Amino acid sequence: MAEDRCDLLCLDLDKAETLRERRLSGETTAIAAQRAGALSDPTRLMLAGALAETDELCVCDLSWIAERAENLVSHHLRQLRAAGLATSRRQGKMVLYALTPAGRALLVAVLAADSHRAR
Repeated sequence: MAEDRCDLLCLDLDKAETLRERRLSGETTAIAAQRAGALSDPTRLMLAGALAETDELCVCDLSWIAERAENLVSHHLRQLRAAGLATSRRQGKMVLYALTPAGRALLVAVLAADSHRAR
């Protein structure tokens, strides 16, 4: 007998059917999972946190802030951008990154679980 399973079928059909009809679509959950996964890496989470403190930062700034190599930071920023959590724009020889509204909202939600976060 497993502790995480019912020992008998006790389906509340009305409730279960209503929730089944309203459940999130596969497309919605795939996008949300990709976005959540993008913040699951500590370096990406740190970079998103830095971006949340300002309007935009270049890769050089973010590399300095994160104390990571520029190529590693660029890799992580590409993943945030691919997940729709960050945008980038070129200004001359610099590439500037900013969080999207979705990126800011997800970062707030992730960090809200630990309201006493250390800086």
